[in-house]
Amino acid sequence: MASSLHFLLFSSLLLISPSHTQQSSIPDATLLPITKDAETLQYLTHINHKTPLVPIKLVLDLGGQFLWVDCDSEYVSSSHRQVRCHSLQCSAAKATGCSGCFRNNNTCRILLTNTVTSKATNGELAEDVIALQSTDGSKTGQTATIKSFLFSCAPTFLLERLASGVKGMAGLGRNRIALPSQLATGFGFHRKFAVCLPSSTTSKGVVFFGESPYMLLPNMDFSKSLIYTPLVINPSDEYFIGVKWIKINGKRVSLNTSMLSIDKEGVGGTKLSTIVPYTTLESSIYDSFVKAFIKVAISLNMTRVASVAPFGACFSSENIASTGVGPAVPIIDLVLQSEMVYWRIYGGNSMVRVRNDVLCLGFMDGGSNTRTSIVLGGHQLENNLLQFDLATSRLGFSSSLLIKQTTCSNFNFDPIRKESL
Repeated sequence: MASSLHFLLFSSLLLISPSHTQQSSIPDATLLPITKDAETLQYLTHINHKTPLVPIKLVLDLGGQFLWVDCDSEYVSSSHRQVRCHSLQCSAAKATGCSGCFRNNNTCRILLTNTVTSKATNGELAEDVIALQSTDGSKTGQTATIKSFLFSCAPTFLLERLASGVKGMAGLGRNRIALPSQLATGFGFHRKFAVCLPSSTTSKGVVFFGESPYMLLPNMDFSKSLIYTPLVINPSDEYFIGVKWIKINGKRVSLNTSMLSIDKEGVGGTKLSTIVPYTTLESSIYDSFVKAFIKVAISLNMTRVASVAPFGACFSSENIASTGVGPAVPIIDLVLQSEMVYWRIYGGNSMVRVRNDVLCLGFMDGGSNTRTSIVLGGHQLENNLLQFDLATSRLGFSSSLLIKQTTCSNFNFDPIRKESL
């Protein structure tokens, strides 16, 4: 109760502060571009940060707790302010302490993690300016600014194994100081955001904070055609959905469905991740899933070939037709709250071309002692419009934009007259 009260006070403080945001009109939405790094397969974005404003490259972490940035290397800003111990901001950030920070002993200390390497360390909580592209419904290409955006300063070593030129990670999780919550508070948005990951290293996707429309085709708002499923509440700041079972070409895969549930400690379940490049399955689920897929594939005259690491099931592409939704391979359905609600995975999201003549099933063995039974990785999320509504705790998803002959790189940010939708 006390924690909730602190957050309400903290939110009110941000909203009434005249210096917190700066824009001639209140935006309907703010946008972040997404690119895919060819070497690491990480999804990257850019945020304008500090004073004077400079663009910084960040790894996008869907379940990340907040924004953290390397402050040890060339961090110069006239607007940077440390957050003091015992402040409302410190409380909202779930501080781990108030001493022993690597920069200042009187600064609020917070635990931060590189989710690629799983390395964690203490960093200081700070405030500085950020600016994002915005729209007010009639104008685009404007900039929306928050002058007192909370983030964590990190030591340089935490950047290990992140893409070249990256300065930190941008967290979109359910944490109170993650980007979605701070932007919603700062601009008065509904607490929702949408993610559309690009499938190519030469195209762009988008994170969309605030209200729709999501225009991927002329005069078509894709928020009107989403399928909805509850977000499963769990102890972490990450996003889980309730997969009940898996089907391949309409036939249920035989597996231990109890592992698909998530317990009070957060073990089990199905998580969405932009950090894992390919979906991972707990070993027993993976074995049953791959065997079932191979059986159906062979019945469709697909020819299995030697595996190509890190994938376990590969096929000759010679007799696999190409379609608008990718290779013509068995369809995978993740069945959610009922038989009528399912996430359909077509060949464009299930297969990975490893050579001109070889396609591999883009799912990996996550091990027998994994904390999460299924982690839906980036390849399976690409070209799916995903809307996270934090207020109602539900996920809206498109189940592949390819079937409508569009992709995440086709967002239209031109001015949209809402009355015409």
